[in-house]
Amino acid sequence: MGRISGIDRTYARNDLVRNKVVNIALGVVLVLSAFLMATGAMVTERLTGSVGELFASAKPPHYLQMHKGDYDTAALERFAAEHPEIQSWFVEEMVGIDGSQLRWERPGSAEEGDFSSSLIDNLFVTQSPDFDLLLAEDGTAPRPDAGQVWVPVAYEQEFDLQRGDELQLPLGEGHLSLTIEGFVRDAQMASSLSSATRFVISEADFAALEESGTGEPEVIVEYRLEPDADTSAFQRAYERDDSLPRNGQAVTYTMIRLINIFSDGLVAGALIFVSALLILIALFNLRFVIRGSLEDDVREIGALKALGIPDREISALYLNRYRWMTLAACVVGGLLALGATSLLTRSISTNYATAGTGVWRFVVPLAALALVYLVVVGSCRGILRRIRKIEVVAALVQGSVLDQKQTRKRALRQAKRARRSQLKGGTRLNARLAAADLRSERGQWVLVPIVFALAAIVMTIPLNLLSTFSSPKFVTYLGAPQADLRTDVQWSPELDSVYQGVLAAMRADDRISDVRPFANEVYEIEGEEGWEALRVQVGSHEAGDIEFVSGGSPEAGEIAVSVLNADKYDLSVGDTVTLRDGDRSSPHRVSGTYADVTSGGYTAKMQGEPAAGAASYVIYADTADGETPATVAAEYDESHPGSSTLPMAEYVSQTLGYVTSAFKNAAIISFVFALGVALLVCTLFLKLRLTRDRKKMAILYAVGFSSREIGRQVLAKTVCCALVGTAVGVVLTATVGERLVGALLAATGLGLDSISFLSNPFLVYLLYPLCLVAAGCLGAVVLVRRLSRADKSGWLRED
Repeated sequence: MGRISGIDRTYARNDLVRNKVVNIALGVVLVLSAFLMATGAMVTERLTGSVGELFASAKPPHYLQMHKGDYDTAALERFAAEHPEIQSWFVEEMVGIDGSQLRWERPGSAEEGDFSSSLIDNLFVTQSPDFDLLLAEDGTAPRPDAGQVWVPVAYEQEFDLQRGDELQLPLGEGHLSLTIEGFVRDAQMASSLSSATRFVISEADFAALEESGTGEPEVIVEYRLEPDADTSAFQRAYERDDSLPRNGQAVTYTMIRLINIFSDGLVAGALIFVSALLILIALFNLRFVIRGSLEDDVREIGALKALGIPDREISALYLNRYRWMTLAACVVGGLLALGATSLLTRSISTNYATAGTGVWRFVVPLAALALVYLVVVGSCRGILRRIRKIEVVAALVQGSVLDQKQTRKRALRQAKRARRSQLKGGTRLNARLAAADLRSERGQWVLVPIVFALAAIVMTIPLNLLSTFSSPKFVTYLGAPQADLRTDVQWSPELDSVYQGVLAAMRADDRISDVRPFANEVYEIEGEEGWEALRVQVGSHEAGDIEFVSGGSPEAGEIAVSVLNADKYDLSVGDTVTLRDGDRSSPHRVSGTYADVTSGGYTAKMQGEPAAGAASYVIYADTADGETPATVAAEYDESHPGSSTLPMAEYVSQTLGYVTSAFKNAAIISFVFALGVALLVCTLFLKLRLTRDRKKMAILYAVGFSSREIGRQVLAKTVCCALVGTAVGVVLTATVGERLVGALLAATGLGLDSISFLSNPFLVYLLYPLCLVAAGCLGAVVLVRRLSRADKSGWLRED
């Protein structure tokens, strides 16, 4: 830090006494910056550590393929024998049971319930043999005895389940009663973005469940590969083999990891983003404060230079105080971040694992705080280079930090502005004086609009993310049209007849309208190493059904592809691609690309009539006014076995529930911090301006202006700057901010390549900006009121 001499301490002490409010406000902004940066860094480290710890113990598959229906075991064994990169593999058998059929009760009490409110698939499995393990809290892989069940940890939190509770499963004419022995973490399906969750039961209970015919059987073919294996090449090889089961979703290890870190990672990213903006605000404030200090101390600086003291030592007098202030802010912010991180990562430890205490737990937050310190101190050092340009004569005689050439230029500019303003009497004189002052000192006042623009960005981007992910229209970013109901017909002994039955019932139902059927067909597309499987949704794709990144909906002879498929096959709008269906090949023009996170993000859409013999079907529909989608969905789910009908809005709400909850917390934090920063900065700025403008205000008072009129001028300038800055910030959020968020989401690799904010106009364009401007004006009002009690005559005598 360097040696602090007696003169250093004297300068620092005098500055603290003279500018207490300024230094407190600046210190608070620095503390908030350090706090958010350290918190975001620690949440990121804990999240990656927890997910890494869970993955190391649970060993999720490098590649998995979901499948419903019969499959050829011999074909799987042959495929495994042909691929030496396979380290281990197995077929996990599962039975899916609807949540409304799963009841729980607490022995010795009246507490009971069911899982009907959960719309994700409930899959009952036995413990995996040697990888893709479901783990207990202590990291072990439980293997329950007959009559025991281990429940997903997410259900423990959602339904307040306890060890010892009884879970009732339907079993033929009766039921199977299982005791909840504990709760498991699932590396493959831990995220709320997963459409299913797994329960672990004994082999005997699983066999009884299978034999009863209860639920829907399903399998996952899972592979662990050698460390140097190419997962993409392995996936292509699997998809080229028509004898292998593949009518469900394929998922890779990378996709599993991304989905797990997506929601908490977004929160950490939001905190770091807000911290970066607060650091910018702090730097602008530092620039203003340091330049103001140099102007106040210019004669002392001139005297020191006249005595032969080097510029570097004079700079050190100022730099040391900001070094210590920044260091103290980093220490306080880091300590506050410890408590905030423990709260924000509580669910991470519960859902994944407790991250190990390694060297990165200490290095990451220290590196984040060091970054804040270096950026701030480095900026201060750059600002203090201005001392080199101060001339001794100008400093001692004129009390100016400018040289003679700069002084003449400033005088000419002020004279021109004064002639342009042509101040005249009248009722608008105060407004004219305020406007003239803003023009003549815009270099000083520009701080306020800049800070308010950044504060508006801090405030509105998390709010826009919250409203976007909470909007019912967000499903259009997930590759699905906005609808009230979604019916999936994925597996049934009579797939086509079930689909036709549901479709006919919906079209004849007066409670349902706008029925849109689609068939999921498997075509082949030429890839790097030959023909590969391509999942295509065939149906009537109307304009506006989903959001397109580029291009639009496909017409006859066209195909739209997801962003990930466009990247995989190097396709863009207007390209022609050849698809193969059995022995038939046909060219299709690429009409557009769209964001999608379903089916691993690798999907496509074609215009046409859904035909029989598809791999699966999906039907979207709306309900008539007055009808409850959840009620209609429950009826269809019960009356049409072999199909699954969900209320779309509730399903998406549950799937994205943790993400929206996290964004809600981030939006609240950002709102409070933005208002606090606006208030602090206005207080800081006006405190210094009113101190330096005392002579000017004293002259106005002497020629007949009242304290109230002088105060109105100050308030008018503050309101004008705050309004301009806030408006600029809101516009930047809607333009640059939207593109920035889209780029960050695209970097996750989940298939969300771009996004348009689905804003709440009342909050974003009216209420939040008014709150921000009001917070800034509050500081101005408090300081302006003190003018009436000030000794104006003393201002003229001040040197």
